[in-house]
Amino acid sequence: MSKIKFGTDGWRAIIAKDYTVDNVARVSIATATWLKHNFKKPSVVIGHDCRFAGEMFADTAARIIANAGVKVFLAKGFVTTPMVSLGTLKQKASLGIVITASHNPPSYNGFKLKGSFGGPLLPKEIQEVEDLIPDSNNINLEIIDLKKLVDKGMVEYIDLETMYVNHVEANFDMEAIRNSKLNFAFDAMYGAGQNVMRRLLPNIDFLHCEHNPGFDGIAPEPIHRNLLEFSEMIRLSEGEINCGLAVDGDADRIGLYNSSGEFVDSHHIILLLIKYLVEVKKLNGKVVNAFSVTPKVKKMCDYYGLDYQVTSIGFKYIAGVMVKEDVLLGGEESGGIAVKGHIPERDGIWMGMIIWEYMVKSGKTLEQLIQDVYKIVGEFKFERIDLHLTEAEKQRIMKKCASNSYKKFMDLEVRSVEDVDGYKYFFDNDEWVMIRPSGTEPVLRTYAEAANTAAAFKILEKTHSEFKK
Repeated sequence: MSKIKFGTDGWRAIIAKDYTVDNVARVSIATATWLKHNFKKPSVVIGHDCRFAGEMFADTAARIIANAGVKVFLAKGFVTTPMVSLGTLKQKASLGIVITASHNPPSYNGFKLKGSFGGPLLPKEIQEVEDLIPDSNNINLEIIDLKKLVDKGMVEYIDLETMYVNHVEANFDMEAIRNSKLNFAFDAMYGAGQNVMRRLLPNIDFLHCEHNPGFDGIAPEPIHRNLLEFSEMIRLSEGEINCGLAVDGDADRIGLYNSSGEFVDSHHIILLLIKYLVEVKKLNGKVVNAFSVTPKVKKMCDYYGLDYQVTSIGFKYIAGVMVKEDVLLGGEESGGIAVKGHIPERDGIWMGMIIWEYMVKSGKTLEQLIQDVYKIVGEFKFERIDLHLTEAEKQRIMKKCASNSYKKFMDLEVRSVEDVDGYKYFFDNDEWVMIRPSGTEPVLRTYAEAANTAAAFKILEKTHSEFKK
């Protein structure tokens, strides 16, 4: 059997190659063992998203874990990751399990672990579970009857979707959103957010809200190149659609579009959310961001007198701060954002509802709200290009970063460097470039920020030219 490792956000593997019933059973055996070591009366919430064979893999985990003597709350039908996290908190369960590969291509599935607090299980505990994974599955699943476990009360079906809908209804002015003159659109990317949004806002425009485990061949990651059809739909509405919300396969990441069909990145969303939470909701607390997020957030925190912290990349590091401290918002560049008043978990639908409520309550367009943000932090654009290199080439560039060899990128003089997780080089005029290697593939991620899109791409071009030397 292959060694199973948990990455930045759970274990992911290709279905039928490494992601098999036997391997899911191995991870479930370890999870049950860990639960019994750490809790007197352990319980677990289990759910799956829209991916191929999700129900079968969730049932496998439920049978193994319940048969080991751990109470299982099993979601019926597909659910989002934030639903499992919320359910874990509300059921006072010891752990949550989501069978999902999130935004990965359709051939993948995965196994995410959620803490009792309603967010990603912390790295130390994830490592403890991983260390308990047996080399092979020695349990005969054929003789474990799910119905008998239900009859015994060891498995109980739970309606996580209704629990989530009620939580949204209690926290947002849904009447104002439903009755406003604004028109919204939602792209589920064929993911698990499709049903809940039909329940919350049945009269908005929907795209890719059918069950399609192949995701039409497109990885369900809410970035612009995967959302061209949604962008075009909004553009062709000629202003009829005021804002479009897209979420990934398990609905924990957000993508946003303005009325022209232009993509609004996570940096702008984070700034909008902070402004709304502080000015309208009168909330405060620390802002915690991953290293790849724009320094403009620090500028806004200084403006409002908020504490600010930067973490390594991976939402589990942000969640680790959120469970210990008073945090207003935690966010990452890839679209995962959490806020006070909800759970310490990324939730694309929740963030979208805040933005829509902000538009409705303020009477302003998304474009106007962004202009208000620019009055505080200045106008900026962010761009990212992932370079597919040989592993040797990737390592050569990273060694040059580590030895402080890059003093300038063409004519761009480096004024300062930060190396929390990767390397961020700052230039004049609030411009910067960041270089970070992928931990799993021969890819070098490069990010840049400048006053406009053309300038950001120019920085990336100059950076890539320097790599060739």
